[in-house]
Amino acid sequence: MSETIQLEKTNHIAFIKLNRPEAYNAFTREMALELISALDDCDADPTIRVISLSANGKAFCAGQDLKEVSDPERNIGFERIVEEHYNAIIRRITKHKKPVIAAVNGVAAGAGANIALACDIVLASNKACFIQAFSKIGLIPDSGGTYILPRLIGYAKAKALAMLGDKLSAEEAENMGMIYKCVDASEFEEKHLELANQLASLPPLGIQYTKKLFESSMHNSLDQQLELEKEYQVRAGHTNDYHECVKAFIEKRKPEIKGT
Repeated sequence: MSETIQLEKTNHIAFIKLNRPEAYNAFTREMALELISALDDCDADPTIRVISLSANGKAFCAGQDLKEVSDPERNIGFERIVEEHYNAIIRRITKHKKPVIAAVNGVAAGAGANIALACDIVLASNKACFIQAFSKIGLIPDSGGTYILPRLIGYAKAKALAMLGDKLSAEEAENMGMIYKCVDASEFEEKHLELANQLASLPPLGIQYTKKLFESSMHNSLDQQLELEKEYQVRAGHTNDYHECVKAFIEKRKPEIKGT
């Protein structure tokens, strides 16, 4: 990894950190491509069961680095930025077999907010906030914002937030169902680690199947989803971890999870 992204692996968890704290972790091309590389690395690593996406500094992510966009020498352009950076990141997070936690410590604005919301579980500090900042500079919500946000909080609220660019506290985000949980800043790191370890301790194939089923439900009919649930329940029921967990339950002991 470069200096803009940090990756550490421990106890079946991959900790990915955005690392441009001096720029509120705003994305440059280098940082976006390094994040994509880190996500691909975790996908290919059979020892990893959970991915945690967090950030160094006071902010989670301020979105796109506008200095880079306006630099005529870089000449990247919105088409490349959206397709090669943000669309690629969102596709990897949502299609990733393994669950992705977003640990939001501070402001998450623009693409930074929508990348967080694309993750499977969002834990936020009570010092965090979420801003659909695009309208403030004449742009539209990218990074899946127009798809994910209305499915989380409803069409009317999502459209209003996107158009008005209101700053939403982590407490408000939790109350409207945008994120999983808001915790006190003093407990944030502890709760973040607890959540990651809890998820990593569960049978990983069952978690992977659950993620796929929820993603599929976005476009399936009820009948299609019921058939898919049947298919994946049969798959889950044939895993070694399922049989071990049932046996451990009967024997009143802790199961030995092996991911098979």
